[in-house]
Amino acid sequence: MAVQLFDSWAGALSPDDYRTYVLPHSSTVLCDPRLGGVPVIHFATGTAAFLPLMKAAGGTVIGVDWRAPLGWAWQMLGKDVAIQGNLDPVALMAPRHELQKRVRAILQEAGGRPGHIFNLGHGILPETPVDNVKAVVDMVHELSAGMSGKHPG
Repeated sequence: MAVQLFDSWAGALSPDDYRTYVLPHSSTVLCDPRLGGVPVIHFATGTAAFLPLMKAAGGTVIGVDWRAPLGWAWQMLGKDVAIQGNLDPVALMAPRHELQKRVRAILQEAGGRPGHIFNLGHGILPETPVDNVKAVVDMVHELSAGMSGKHPG
């Protein structure tokens, strides 16, 4: 079991407005002692400019969207949190060869690093072909099996 705080609109704010108007409330939810050690995922779109503020708000996993490269996100956040992301949901409509290219690129950037959870950088669009979603799951399993343990520093 895990809990996820999913904020689709936080990225519309400036870092100062996020710090003032959102961070205290997110922190209340994310650090609630009633969660009792359950992994907590903190996700918002368009928030690359304030990933450290999201980390400060709380969460054992910080979700990033497709606009934040994984390596850069780890530099911003440090190695003490896991990262979830970051396939662009629109990529699920691409031809299979392009989809596989994008999945491979994300997995290579994660480099088998412990603490990476492959996921979309936002929700699935209604018109997304279900077969492409299934194909991505298969691709992640197949490609990541050969990359396990090959993370950079």
